[in-house]
Amino acid sequence: MTAYVIADVRLTGDADELAEYRSKVIATLEPYGGKYLARGGPVTVVEGDWEPGQLVVVEFPTVEAARSWNESAAYQEIAPLRSRNTDSRRLIVEGL
Repeated sequence: MTAYVIADVRLTGDADELAEYRSKVIATLEPYGGKYLARGGPVTVVEGDWEPGQLVVVEFPTVEAARSWNESAAYQEIAPLRSRNTDSRRLIVEGL
């Protein structure tokens, strides 16, 4: 069943390091069937007082694929570029 990694990301550090992460992350998704559906475009809050940063949605063929990508050596190698330069929240959710 399809799964999605959803992230709410705010830049808090070095924009150049985050740009490096963004340039490298796509290659880590491909072996797990991951593809971007949204990557930081404009957001309109229609209910509540949520103030999201940049929203990212990545689709995977299964929850297992999403977890495997997240835990992969290739992703873990570049993850510090994101984590030390952003305040982010991420989750994996199973689709329908």
